[in-house]
Amino acid sequence: MKSFIFLLPVVLPLFLNAQNITISEGLSIRNDVAYHLVGDLKGNLLLFRDEATDFEVQAFSRSLHLSWKKKIALDKKRPEVIDVTETQQNFSVIYQFNRKRDLLLKVHKYNPAANLIDSVTIKNYGSVYNTPYFEVAYSANKEVVVVYYVLGNNEIHTLAFNLGTMKLMWEKILAPNDIIFDRDFHQIVVDNGGNMHLVFQMENRKSKQKEHFFEFFDYGPATANNVHRYIIPMQGHLTYDAYFSFDHLNKRLLAGGLYSDTSIDRAEGFFYLNIPPQNPENHLLTFQKFEDSFVKTLEEKEKNKNKGIAEANIQDLVLRRDGGILMIGELNHRFERRTTGIGSGGYYGSSGSPSTVDYYFDDIFLIAVHPNGQMHWKMILHKKQYSQDDDAMYSSYFLLKTPSALRFLFNDDIKYNNTVSEYVVTGNGKYDLNALMNTENQKLRLRFRDAVQTASNEVLVPSERRSKLKLVRITY
Repeated sequence: MKSFIFLLPVVLPLFLNAQNITISEGLSIRNDVAYHLVGDLKGNLLLFRDEATDFEVQAFSRSLHLSWKKKIALDKKRPEVIDVTETQQNFSVIYQFNRKRDLLLKVHKYNPAANLIDSVTIKNYGSVYNTPYFEVAYSANKEVVVVYYVLGNNEIHTLAFNLGTMKLMWEKILAPNDIIFDRDFHQIVVDNGGNMHLVFQMENRKSKQKEHFFEFFDYGPATANNVHRYIIPMQGHLTYDAYFSFDHLNKRLLAGGLYSDTSIDRAEGFFYLNIPPQNPENHLLTFQKFEDSFVKTLEEKEKNKNKGIAEANIQDLVLRRDGGILMIGELNHRFERRTTGIGSGGYYGSSGSPSTVDYYFDDIFLIAVHPNGQMHWKMILHKKQYSQDDDAMYSSYFLLKTPSALRFLFNDDIKYNNTVSEYVVTGNGKYDLNALMNTENQKLRLRFRDAVQTASNEVLVPSERRSKLKLVRITY
């Protein structure tokens, strides 16, 4: 997936609704464990398909006709794909497999024709009693991947691999004795230089409110492969949610988040955090309380009942050239309930009774923040999405970053016959709402959360309906 930076603030006109939509033929995915949209490599839109024992790459033309397909060979001993990612004009498959009694982590690099051009065993973990659950975090340019897993409560095994040079950059085991990973871990941020910023959220509870802080472990070339550990006190506030990102232009670790003073269950305002990693003591941390009118609109309640925002998450940060941010939040929650019988999607909950899970993904809210921490503007983009027992795969939105605007693409309703809409947001906080398409009689169910931006004006969206996969390209 190519990366694009939306440069705020700018003042640009809203544009007319004009786009081309192309839809592929349906592909049966009944036997697939997973599939990955690789993206556009030299004019071919590539799809990687994982069928557990067989792996295939399929290429589609600009008109989304199947051009060719090719089986690819990983190692024979039960390979398990961890992730597939595009790197410049190639793509890489990161996977694990067993050789005799040893567990190995490996990466294959392929060119746009799906020919193997490099293969590296990243690490041989030897004989392991319990197979680790590997997770990955990427740098913004997708060149560096940090692969990590957790052993016990606090032993964090990490390594950084450069997918461009196909070389191991470093590996490190962290085992801080005052941290419980499942309770305290918040996020891993990887910068383009191959440095890891490991973030923990400490003492974030009402009884310890005055002591709450974020703790950071930085490791990589910038620290000469030494652990740089520091804390940022939250000035007596509780953290409801936060999202961190590295600003390469201004060389800062930035965060936008929601805070509370009275309860961890509701957000009463937002905060902005700007950290120079080499001198974290010179950080900037500001807080601003929400106005009653903003909370009232999001919560849809009377003014005298407003006590903050509940069931919200910070989904992303868009970085501004001046060091400010655009914080993107979304109202969402899940509700599990027991049912009297098992339907087509029902499953047994922890109590042993049949359960149904309802998913609600509603309004998006945007908060633009100046580099001094003061609010520039904010807005609410209204939507209401409800689904049941589908892991919310058709809900939420996709953010298309273009040179002139941000486009939020989403399903109006989570059902077979549906309309697709977009909010077009410009740098001065103005927006327009457009209808993009109607899926009636198209046999489409669009998964915007799994879409891939393939150009500055183009997005590729998978549609999954009744074990049939279609690719949908939207071009502006």
